[in-house]
Amino acid sequence: MLPLHLQPQSHVPLYVQLRDQLRALVHAGDLRPGDRIPASRELANMLGVHRTTVANAYAELESEGLIQGHVGRGTFIRANGDGLKITPPAPPVLNGDRGIRWELLFSDERTEEVLTRLTAHVPEDALSFVMARPAPEYFPIEDLQTCVNAALRREATDVLTLGPSDGYPPFKEALLEMLKGDGIAARDENLLVTDGCQQSLDLISKAFIRPGDSVILENPTYPGAIAIFNGARARCLGVPVRTTPEPGTSLGIDLEALEATLSANRVKLILLTPDFQNPTGVSMPLASRRKVLELASRYQVPIVEDYIYARLNARDERVPSLKQLDRSNIVIHIDSFAKVAFPGLRVGWIVAPAVAIERLRVVKQTTDLHTDQLAQATLAEFLRRGLFTKHLAKMRKVYASRLAACDEALRKHMPEECRWTRPEGGMCLWLELPPGFDASELLIHSKERGVLFAPGRYFYVQAPLPNTLRLGFAGLDEKQITRGISTMAELLRIEMRKRQRGVRRAERSRVALV
Repeated sequence: MLPLHLQPQSHVPLYVQLRDQLRALVHAGDLRPGDRIPASRELANMLGVHRTTVANAYAELESEGLIQGHVGRGTFIRANGDGLKITPPAPPVLNGDRGIRWELLFSDERTEEVLTRLTAHVPEDALSFVMARPAPEYFPIEDLQTCVNAALRREATDVLTLGPSDGYPPFKEALLEMLKGDGIAARDENLLVTDGCQQSLDLISKAFIRPGDSVILENPTYPGAIAIFNGARARCLGVPVRTTPEPGTSLGIDLEALEATLSANRVKLILLTPDFQNPTGVSMPLASRRKVLELASRYQVPIVEDYIYARLNARDERVPSLKQLDRSNIVIHIDSFAKVAFPGLRVGWIVAPAVAIERLRVVKQTTDLHTDQLAQATLAEFLRRGLFTKHLAKMRKVYASRLAACDEALRKHMPEECRWTRPEGGMCLWLELPPGFDASELLIHSKERGVLFAPGRYFYVQAPLPNTLRLGFAGLDEKQITRGISTMAELLRIEMRKRQRGVRRAERSRVALV
């Protein structure tokens, strides 16, 4: 029996304790290459924990390359652990016994690096639904190169020196013109250029959040937001996201739960993604948006609107953004070019009341002085020449086709017990496996077949549902999408047949006493 000892009273999650102990046994030589370790259900029974705990630990170790599951045979220690290392190595030793224990100096404890896992390198032959990212084969490289050259010829001495923290003026001018087309009336003092939405959230957290402040997040939501607000020691309150329409309710954040949370807590911020929410892909209808604004105004709580996916609508009509509908000046609007084109340029923006922008500008100045000015000048040229509008129209068609292929493959191959969202744009959708199934365990088997996805547990603020997962479809073509979903469905059906046989055997083993 494996020498494993879990401590339920510890602040460290049980699956992390199990992962670390199994890893230590491998490094110590107690578990050697080729050794078989118990199945997740078997080990869960031995340890008296839920099967999900073991499945999550196995998924982590499998992603590190320390273990490998084989369908029908079990899970084994691998000969070489050459995968991604999530937990850092032993602390560096300086001058023998007088070494520094670096882990004791860290300002906080971070038990899991979700963003590292979601952005990990993908093998070339794998079909990865993990990321919600643009298709690189459609990057307009020649157009961008033309814009870079034009910016350097005209503005080299300006863009290659230090600049204003709130943004490069020519880029801000082009951006304000684009926002005007979006129905957002903003002035220069309402706009701050950032390094993307991740930095925007970080700056907002630094400017507004003190330890112990309550922040409302959608549940599930973007893991990067969870990491930022947890890092600020905020009290994160998850409000459920409705992914299926029910009588008397609408898609998106649960309005009754939102109102109850606001009435019971002193909330500092609300973070919402009204369009093609990450990870579910659902969008809030107009009536819900008006209700959210009414609630935020009543309780005097600012809303941070993440608009990053909103331009990728598959249909021509678009519901007005929260910022467009805002009459109380309570919406902080964040956006970037990362999901439409050029995520590597790291340029985004915040639109907010002038007093908020000024505080955010000061915070940004102490963070990185200013966003890359050559990137800003290049994108300003890209906007002025109409290339952004042209590229956006093209990518909307591409992603609409891939979204349709994803839905068709799910309807064709997935068991009828599965449910999934049907977005009208964006880059991802949300899949629910039959009750009792664990997406992390399915990932172990699908990875063997070269298909990757993001288990739903990464996206929850609280009360994660283990049978959920996110499919990011934008980075795969239609044939790859169909092949990947078909593989996942096949593995799921295999497991369902195994369970059904187990039920029949259990029924036959019952002997009637007469």
